[in-house]
Amino acid sequence: MTMANDFRGDPQEFAVVIPVPTVVRRDQIEVTDQAVLDHLDAYSAPRLVEYFDEDPCRPVREDYLLSMRAAPAPAGERDAPSRGVTVEARYTVGEYDILVLSAKESGGLEAWLVENGYRIPRGARGVLASYLRQGMRFFVARVNLREKARLGFTYLRPLRVAYESPKFMLPVRLGTVNAQGPQELFVFALTRRGRVETTNYRTVRLPTGMDLPPFVKEEFGEFYRAMFAEQVRREDMRAVFLEYAWDMAWCDPCAADPLSPEELRKLGVSWLDEPGGQSPRARPGFGGPVDVFLTRLHVRYDAAHFPEDLVFQETADRETFQGRYVLRHPWIGAAVCLAGRQYREDLDRRREREAQSLATLTGWSLEEVRRKGEAPARITAEPARGFWGWLLRK
Repeated sequence: MTMANDFRGDPQEFAVVIPVPTVVRRDQIEVTDQAVLDHLDAYSAPRLVEYFDEDPCRPVREDYLLSMRAAPAPAGERDAPSRGVTVEARYTVGEYDILVLSAKESGGLEAWLVENGYRIPRGARGVLASYLRQGMRFFVARVNLREKARLGFTYLRPLRVAYESPKFMLPVRLGTVNAQGPQELFVFALTRRGRVETTNYRTVRLPTGMDLPPFVKEEFGEFYRAMFAEQVRREDMRAVFLEYAWDMAWCDPCAADPLSPEELRKLGVSWLDEPGGQSPRARPGFGGPVDVFLTRLHVRYDAAHFPEDLVFQETADRETFQGRYVLRHPWIGAAVCLAGRQYREDLDRRREREAQSLATLTGWSLEEVRRKGEAPARITAEPARGFWGWLLRK
């Protein structure tokens, strides 16, 4: 599991507490490169695709495609047997101080954390107790400011933790206790068989493939945030959304190059060196492994709507899916033929369909969408003439 966190504030105030099913050894923890996660994000991000209309009087097919991205300790903890807390392990990994804790009861664990300088929000005891009943330990990471300064990083690098467990789940409830409103979570699952989905919440595909007004190009980030918020509202914030599912051996087309085998290894893909791990179907120059299937999930959640941790299952479904939105730019030159006249009439109807699609997806006012997209295409035409005139014109 590789974790990257967006944190706003003083680094000395940052700590994460993650329930884990077992004691994690030092060789199971490492920091990794943010650039690898950035590449994974770019490869799977929702895409904006542009097509440019042909001259209706000279229909020569030319498709132009553009892909865009949608849418960062105390000196020494005191062991406190009287609290029923045991420090199972203690490491420094990169710019992080790591503890692995076990506890007998949630009140003692909460008190121990507070005594050792961790700010525990009100309401955490009940969530901690539920994890303790499951026999889980707690992986605690805190920024070591001295190591951070020595290493020279201006941001917190992602942490990667490896462990074995029969439970394919992601603990999210503890983070809702001190959240200031809903939280945003992106899950990138790299598997060998196929798509990953949640089993205790509905996994819903985002709307995709719609034609939208060309002005969305300059507002793609704003559009995507509004579109996602509208889908969350329609599902009453009780669904996990599928944004991308694809075999990393190929893409059609790629928003970014597939990840290299070395990058995939950094993310924990351990089977690449096994027989059949590399793909004979990989595109030349890409080298993507056939047995790595990427699922990108996006969820907005809070404690009221997501009372349980996320539980996943790997399926054998390798059907491809991506969030993809289409802009069709009108022809802006002369269109002096019968087909040009028909094109101008069809263009008005197309604009209205695009405006209605955008308003439906985002919840934006249809009148406002129409206003933004009302600039007409600059199409010129000769005066109307008889049919024979079009046939005989030079």
